[in-house]
Amino acid sequence: VQLQASGGGLVQAGGSLRLSCVVSGNTFTSYFMAWYRQAPGKQRELVARITSGGGTDYADSVKGRFTISRDNAKKTVYLQMNSLEPEDTAVYYCNAARGYVNLWGQGTLVTVSS
Repeated sequence: VQLQASGGGLVQAGGSLRLSCVVSGNTFTSYFMAWYRQAPGKQRELVARITSGGGTDYADSVKGRFTISRDNAKKTVYLQMNSLEPEDTAVYYCNAARGYVNLWGQGTLVTVSS
């Protein structure tokens, strides 16, 4: 199973980006999916997660601005990011978890300019 993230880039404060993460293999629906981020000099932190049933959870810092969703037919998880702030600048990582299995994508850089 491999995770391929895309969609990062440079955006001005107040702008929007949508990240995508495609998961290979045939077990996508069994995974809890999540997006994490790691800013320079900081620890990796959970941004948002979505269960196999579609339940969602968000970090307080992104509530009301970010939306996580999944398309099981496309084996893809998305992160719609609106009202971006310079503090959102980080490398964003896609994560797939199931039991003892914990998989990571390669990361995609999001840079928000002020």
